[in-house]
Amino acid sequence: MAENLKRTPRAKKTEKTKTGPKTFILDTNVLLHDFKCIFKFQENNIVLPIVVLEELDQFKKGNDLINFHAREFTRNLDKLSGDDFFKKGVCLGEGLGRLFIETGKPFSENLMTNFPEKRPDHMILAIAEYYVKNFADRHPVLVTKDINLRVKAKALGINAEDYKHDQVENIDKLNREVLTVSSLEKDIINKLYENNDGVSIEELQNDLAPFPHQYFILKNGSSSALAHYNPSSKNIERVMKTTVYGIEPRNAEQAFAIDALLRPDVSLVSLTGKAGTGKTLLALAAALHQKRDFQQIFLARPIVALSNKELGFLPGDAKEKIRPYMQPLFDNLSVIKHQFKPQSPDFNKIDELLQSEKLLIEPLAYIRGRSLSKVFFIIDEAQNLTPHEIKTIITRAGEGTKIVFTGDIGQIDSPYLDARSNGLTYLTTKMKGQDIFAHVNLIKGERSYLAELASDLL
Repeated sequence: MAENLKRTPRAKKTEKTKTGPKTFILDTNVLLHDFKCIFKFQENNIVLPIVVLEELDQFKKGNDLINFHAREFTRNLDKLSGDDFFKKGVCLGEGLGRLFIETGKPFSENLMTNFPEKRPDHMILAIAEYYVKNFADRHPVLVTKDINLRVKAKALGINAEDYKHDQVENIDKLNREVLTVSSLEKDIINKLYENNDGVSIEELQNDLAPFPHQYFILKNGSSSALAHYNPSSKNIERVMKTTVYGIEPRNAEQAFAIDALLRPDVSLVSLTGKAGTGKTLLALAAALHQKRDFQQIFLARPIVALSNKELGFLPGDAKEKIRPYMQPLFDNLSVIKHQFKPQSPDFNKIDELLQSEKLLIEPLAYIRGRSLSKVFFIIDEAQNLTPHEIKTIITRAGEGTKIVFTGDIGQIDSPYLDARSNGLTYLTTKMKGQDIFAHVNLIKGERSYLAELASDLL
């Protein structure tokens, strides 16, 4: 691309060049995050450093979602072949810019002084710096999900940004969707207790404009009620505190979560909240409570290796390797199991479900290619998934399937995701207002006073 661009002295920039297309230089992690990213930069041009393609080759083999993304991007790139990637670029489509592949550039003195190692990140920086120095009128921007690389770029005077296409702007709303409505007429609350059909929005005499399956705490002095907006009847209905498979809700948000998990008209649920609020426990208990309504209960979580060690470093066969990562799900099962006496049928039922594989606990990567019909599907630690991975999971759902995502958006283990770009936040924001979706943010930790104190203070 470099040879094809006419250099324009900075002093002679016109208004047209200032408002013209930008040039986005993409890092490898952007392609692995969203394999369709090259089609999401509108009319702007895109540069792929040749070292990015080399890095991409290292991810093509494997069964994880990240390996799938690497293969899919390569296929998309192959469909664009036929023109000159290196000089003229390839048109990405109507209304879109052109895609260029840029070969390596020599390290400048400044780059050599600060980052002398010939690492892929630094080779990408060399290309970005080359564009800044020689084609400033093209407004070059390095796009990477690596925070450290963005800092390095800015130290060299290179404009660097995160990939923003699937980022959520305002995440504070996720924590405020349970509304407390005060100063209601006392007879309204009495009517909620007496009438199973609930009350209409107009009867509340309040300027409420609820979205489907929104939850409320209604108050009037010492009287209060937990409530839910039903999009079918368009009424505010009372939420009962229901015990599911021995687990009783301990606060309003837990009661709301159980209500959403038990509703047959809600096929997609997201539960957020800090550690110890009961997200996974409630989801699992609700699944067991409805075991006769589903052919299988499927629990999964993404495997995020600790201390940069992959599964191959762990001893044992495949099942023994994944056991440490799945242990938190077994721990929740144990909590539910011990709500009952050892001689109780419910106590032994869990073991029977595991043995018959009606209750299945597996890594999330194992669902690829499966069609899940009449399954209660719980995905734990969903904050470690990308928006595309969330979409891939939901599109596995067949008839009669209910999908529940749980996670803490403040505790993300993936190095390239944050509170605004992770899949759980994206899902909850995009699905809000759909009549088959419900979201509850759990606030109060119920694991123990010690756990709650540590979560708040440490």
